[in-house]
Amino acid sequence: MKEINPQETTRAYAFDMWMNAPMPMVTFFKTLNVSPIIKTSKRKGLKFNMLMCWCIGRAASRIKEFYTLPVGNKLIQYDNIAVNTIVANKEGEVSSCDIPFSNELQQFNYDYMRLTTQVAQNCKNHDLTESMVIGTSALAQYDIDGAVGMYSGIFNNPFMIWGKYRRSFFKTSLTVSFQFHHTQMDGAHAAQFLDNLQNEINNLKA
Repeated sequence: MKEINPQETTRAYAFDMWMNAPMPMVTFFKTLNVSPIIKTSKRKGLKFNMLMCWCIGRAASRIKEFYTLPVGNKLIQYDNIAVNTIVANKEGEVSSCDIPFSNELQQFNYDYMRLTTQVAQNCKNHDLTESMVIGTSALAQYDIDGAVGMYSGIFNNPFMIWGKYRRSFFKTSLTVSFQFHHTQMDGAHAAQFLDNLQNEINNLKA
């Protein structure tokens, strides 16, 4: 990771416009067809949440704006990305776990299972400070229509939230929210990411 001059990037205008805005975050909602994830999860014995996180990483890795992030008053460029998941730990609380993104599903699954198990047992957050981290929060036991993330003014990372998926006769749907800092990307980039995410889900090999 390294600091870059925003004026030498395509984010120069957005940096000037949004870095000092009182509320620079934007939230999109999208309903995804997650039937391919359900099928792959059942046939291969893989966790639904892991597959979602992998598809999120795949979708984000194809958009260059995900490799930069406003941190403090600086624009930082990263060489890689990670996907965060919230883990229920052995003390009945929750801990945060960053999973390094790998384009290979087998490697990502290995890291996901190893690190989430580690965090659940030691009750310590696993942070990858050298990666641009996409946050996620899965409220899988709750039937919610959407959620808007909190802007702390400290963490500017993109963040996704979802609840319980909904079954119908023809497909299984999941509504997600995607919050992003306007300095990092524009609405078109975010919309492209969500389209990419559906495409990655569709392309899962069950």
